[in-house]
Amino acid sequence: MMFMVRNAITDDHDSLLRLAKTVYSNNLPADPLPLRDLLVKSRRSFLGKIPPKDRQYVFSIVDPDSGKVVGTSSLIAGKGTKELPRLVLKVRKREHYSRDLQSGHVQITLQLCQDTTASTEVGGLVLASAYRGTSDRLGSLLSKVRFSYIGMHPMEFSDKIIGEVMGTLTPDGRTMLWDHLGRRFINLSYKEADAFSRTSKEFITSLFPDVEIYASLLPAEARRLIGHVSPDAVPALRMLERLGFHHNDEVDPFDGGPYLEAIRDEIPLVKTTQGGPAQGGLDGSIKHSSGIVCMQKGADFRAVRCPYLLDGDSIRLSDEVMDVLQLTSGMSVHVTPLEKSTPESDAVQHGSVST
Repeated sequence: MMFMVRNAITDDHDSLLRLAKTVYSNNLPADPLPLRDLLVKSRRSFLGKIPPKDRQYVFSIVDPDSGKVVGTSSLIAGKGTKELPRLVLKVRKREHYSRDLQSGHVQITLQLCQDTTASTEVGGLVLASAYRGTSDRLGSLLSKVRFSYIGMHPMEFSDKIIGEVMGTLTPDGRTMLWDHLGRRFINLSYKEADAFSRTSKEFITSLFPDVEIYASLLPAEARRLIGHVSPDAVPALRMLERLGFHHNDEVDPFDGGPYLEAIRDEIPLVKTTQGGPAQGGLDGSIKHSSGIVCMQKGADFRAVRCPYLLDGDSIRLSDEVMDVLQLTSGMSVHVTPLEKSTPESDAVQHGSVST
């Protein structure tokens, strides 16, 4: 049996809630009601019932033996609008020089900025600890399937794709950057402020100064967190970098984690995704190319990593894959070719890239 990624459904609620409580994720709320709302929004997104820029897709990966949901990832079609802007700290370098002293220095500054361009964000990647680092490479599959989905429907997503990599938190869920910077102006804990920001940005834009702040005024323990990622999120960071994402000198104002961005049509997994009619009968004893094969019919989305063969205009699959994806001959599928995996890509676990 093979692991399958599918659209998250309302029955996944309790499993996803347990996953959300294992690791802090900006895009997977560990609160029953917001999570339920997210699952409803995800279903409406897959159905195309809401405008493309308002859509948020949640994917679940299912253990074929137990039938349990053991991981998830998400795709936010339009992050940052006039109604709910994406807030970032822009990181700049300022040079200062004294002619009289014949010496100078470079200072790092931070400035709160608003992004209303509705960029597409990948995030919400969480995998149960028992399934990390295994030969099934489930973290890698959960991460890459989002780009396959973009490749299936490129015009429904922004031409700029962003990824926020989780910053470093203390064991009790705090961050020194927020404690020494954000909380000086907004009297909320890190978790309180981050949770409230999911539905409102006004309190931040009204209370946080919009001028450049010199990082040297912060304690060293806070300065070190600017652009620093959680150890758990390093594999996710490396995967984004290998896909052509680059650092854009923006960090999250709450935890200091970096933002990366890439042009949609330049991401290898997106531009190599292609569609065609499915055909069974692929000989499993012969080595074929490996890829992520996806199908969608209404809100029903399924994907597996498997061998395939391009046969003219058709995509030939094994009979087992045809059964798992519930395909009949001639049904439309898409395939994303995969390069040979690397230890780093296999190690991807979670990352609210938000993940």
